[in-house]
Amino acid sequence: MTHQPQALPADHPAVKSGKIGVLLVNLGTPDAPDAPSVKRYLREFLSDPRVIEIPQIAWQPILRGIILNVRPKKSAHAYSQVWTDKGSPLAAITAEQAEKLQPRLGSAVRVDWAMRYGKPAIDDKLQEMMDAGCERILLAPLYPQYCAATTATVVDKAADTLRDMRWQPSLRTLPPYHDDPDYIAALAKDLSAQLDALAFKPDVLMLSFHGMPKATLKQGDPYHCHCQKTARLLEQAMERPDLRFLTTFQSRFGPAKWLEPATDLTLEAEAKAGVKNIAIAAPGFSADCLETLEELAIRGREQFIEAGGENFAALTCLNAREPGMDMLEALIRRELAGWVN
Repeated sequence: MTHQPQALPADHPAVKSGKIGVLLVNLGTPDAPDAPSVKRYLREFLSDPRVIEIPQIAWQPILRGIILNVRPKKSAHAYSQVWTDKGSPLAAITAEQAEKLQPRLGSAVRVDWAMRYGKPAIDDKLQEMMDAGCERILLAPLYPQYCAATTATVVDKAADTLRDMRWQPSLRTLPPYHDDPDYIAALAKDLSAQLDALAFKPDVLMLSFHGMPKATLKQGDPYHCHCQKTARLLEQAMERPDLRFLTTFQSRFGPAKWLEPATDLTLEAEAKAGVKNIAIAAPGFSADCLETLEELAIRGREQFIEAGGENFAALTCLNAREPGMDMLEALIRRELAGWVN
């Protein structure tokens, strides 16, 4: 006996299902390089208990009474120095990465992107993917080194979103890839090409990672160890005996003790010690942003030259160039195993 499919009731809502989604996620950015936009962004960013691990009852008066009244204007000026005709560099590059990844993965996968803080928001993009029929979604935080203040807070936000969904997608998360051979090879290839193209020969290659409070290391966060391992593997892969490699940490904030050595202080110390030629790279960032384009490329150069240095080069991140896209495709395909052939 053959069973005939029953017709759906006339009032049955349209349902899309059976698709796969990939959501690339990076840290975030204000909507514009002005104080009100930066204030909104910083309020969200600095209110995350994963980012500022101080009891909110003590932290919020400081944040709202002092920081949000002082820092936005200064930060807006910094953003204005790196803003492009496509807007925020971080947003524009992340969008380009998603755009270039889509044809690599094919029509079986829907690729999109979001920011943890600011727009486009993770919750909006996850809902869009569900509405498009993506029942299985790979969440891909673009942080090579795991840190609770970056990777974990992306997962937190996704979980908060799923908590409010009646029909939840199945979710996977891209693991940290600090020591992945594809990541190390992509960095080695890309940075070597940039070094070879310079008009001078650096004596030092500084690998600058985003800083974290030193307390996070004692609390069990693997971030510091991940950064050190990336730096060690990268130095081995680049095979540049003529270069002295240094690992430093940038972007200190507040009075707490941070991971050391500090990038800015090391730049000054190297110049004062007689180093004349230096290049700096930021392998922990998947895309150029305020911290690389302003803090390193502009202020870092000023610090090095004012302290007596002569030649300074800030190397760009992998961004959406071929080595980085090859790596990203390999990582994503690996995590989609079993979902996509």
